[in-house]
Amino acid sequence: MKKQIAILGSTGSIGTQTLDVVRQNPEHFEVYALTANNNVELLIRQAITYLPEIVVIGNKNYYQTLKNALRNEPIKVFAGEDAIAQVAEMQPIDTVVTAMVGYSGLLPTIRAVRAGKRIALANKETLVVAGELINALVAEFHAQIIPVDSEHSAVFQCLTGENPNEIEKLILTASGGPFRTKTLKELQNVTSAQALCHPNWEMGAKITVDSATMINKGFEVIEAKWLFGLPPEKIDVVVHPQSIIHSMVQFTDGSIKAQMGVPDMRLPIQYALGFPERLPNNFERLDFSKYNTLTFEKPDTQRFRNLALAYFAMEKGGNMPCVLNAANEVVNRAFLENKIGFLQMSEIIEKVMNNITFIQLPTYDDYVETDKQTREKTKFFIE
Repeated sequence: MKKQIAILGSTGSIGTQTLDVVRQNPEHFEVYALTANNNVELLIRQAITYLPEIVVIGNKNYYQTLKNALRNEPIKVFAGEDAIAQVAEMQPIDTVVTAMVGYSGLLPTIRAVRAGKRIALANKETLVVAGELINALVAEFHAQIIPVDSEHSAVFQCLTGENPNEIEKLILTASGGPFRTKTLKELQNVTSAQALCHPNWEMGAKITVDSATMINKGFEVIEAKWLFGLPPEKIDVVVHPQSIIHSMVQFTDGSIKAQMGVPDMRLPIQYALGFPERLPNNFERLDFSKYNTLTFEKPDTQRFRNLALAYFAMEKGGNMPCVLNAANEVVNRAFLENKIGFLQMSEIIEKVMNNITFIQLPTYDDYVETDKQTREKTKFFIE
């Protein structure tokens, strides 16, 4: 039987690529639900093409537009954040692809976990903000999380069939982003337009800026801690500008397994949807003659402070990663709107982390309150 797929955030980069994977595998997958926040025009086109059972627009202002456009289609139409969360737990759905951006993905993921779904996790903020809570719920409700991020998918693939007790360390690779070779002085004057020109990957604006500041890699380190159950000292980052090796695992005997491929997010998406099968496709293959040099270097946490802040938040634990994420979402938007400079982002994040009440064992309500307070404090420091 075809797997029924719900794509939360279908109009974003991961969502559109997930639909491409579904389109190329009609015998394996069928779209049951699509959700978006604001991009109602693209959501309408997707709904007409894939004819899901349900579509949801997060922004209620677009509900009537969506409803009118689909009035002649056999599709149920809903609106609002609560409706998105409800979709994640619907009985017919086999796999929930969490492709929403930022903190907004937390509640739908919790609902999907509680419903015992398989979750193709592309929303890294879910585990960054509330990793301990999510892992406890996964164990309680027997849900399954398959990572979609290329780095975590690579580690997941390297660990399949291995004894987890034999892991010495994980090595997450980072492209270094568009500013890898710039000096601190040069970084003072880079623009948001320059930050959006990633050398290897096509991603949405928020995650592309996160890649440029390297906080995206910091989030991935925190996420890896929860996905694979390892302490911070066993998770390393290495800059690999070619983005051919997506990540590696070093074992206790010193051997290293690496997962390689061209930079194409459809590969980890398809792997997550099809696991444990490897489905054939017509995607570009890696041609080693085109990559006769693969280079590696240590990340510079003096120029890219956000990576160091992420390690600090992970080691501190509690609600500190939640603070890190919320502050970053606000400064990221401010940078994109040209309200602050590139280096100011990490300066403001660090200041906020030092001014929010620390909670060692937060509940879900604590995360909600921490997120709210952090956003208010961050906006205050920006203004």
